[in-house]
Amino acid sequence: MANVIAISNQKGGVGKTTTCYNLGACLVELNQRVLVIDLDPQSNLTLAAGLDYDEVEKTLVDLLDHSGPGKFNPKDVVRHTSVPGLDILPADPRLARVERSLYEQPDYETALARAIEPLKKHYDSIILDCPPTLSSLTLVAFYAADEVLIPVQCEYYAAKGLDLLLTIISTMEKRRNRTIPWYLVVTLFDPRNKVHRTVYEQINQNFSEHLLKTFIRMDTKLRECPIVGEPITVYAPTTRASEQYRLLAQEFDQRVTKEK
Repeated sequence: MANVIAISNQKGGVGKTTTCYNLGACLVELNQRVLVIDLDPQSNLTLAAGLDYDEVEKTLVDLLDHSGPGKFNPKDVVRHTSVPGLDILPADPRLARVERSLYEQPDYETALARAIEPLKKHYDSIILDCPPTLSSLTLVAFYAADEVLIPVQCEYYAAKGLDLLLTIISTMEKRRNRTIPWYLVVTLFDPRNKVHRTVYEQINQNFSEHLLKTFIRMDTKLRECPIVGEPITVYAPTTRASEQYRLLAQEFDQRVTKEK
């Protein structure tokens, strides 16, 4: 059964979608079958995978609207990407309506977990790209997740928001009556920047047990990848960012395996 990883931070622009897609591609290089799921109404992960949500027949919206047993086949929603072994469950802007209406459903926290349950036997990892909010979509992702990976930029506001996010994770742990391991990965890091170095040290001091050693430095090639719909390992396989995401995949996989 697949290991479900929620990638979340309510702060926008910290590299959630970039990390989701590239981590997925790198886990494929480790011989995993990977599904990435777009949970953001902006549908950036869908676009990053080279899909036009206006041309996709079914998306996550249809799956969540028909999440009852036997009502909808989730395999009908899954699409292949340009990377063999890496699939995507796309989204479209209608997800904003679902985001608002989820609260009205009984046991809404379980909606995503129920919807993707039939898919788990087909993959080794399922990665959830959460929206940059602590909304109902993030809550259903945390309920479905086995782990939470938090990309954090070494800026004051990005680091400060961790307390609220960790409170939400703790709340969901109580509802599920089990621990949800969480990890931090530093993204968009510039070692020449004094503020970045200072904030990194603070994060390391406060969250050393949860902080992954691998960090992702700034790289313009990462910004170019969505234009061609490819992960960095395909678009620019020999770049520093490509190597760092490979190291991240290895470290994350080893950390999760060890703690289980």
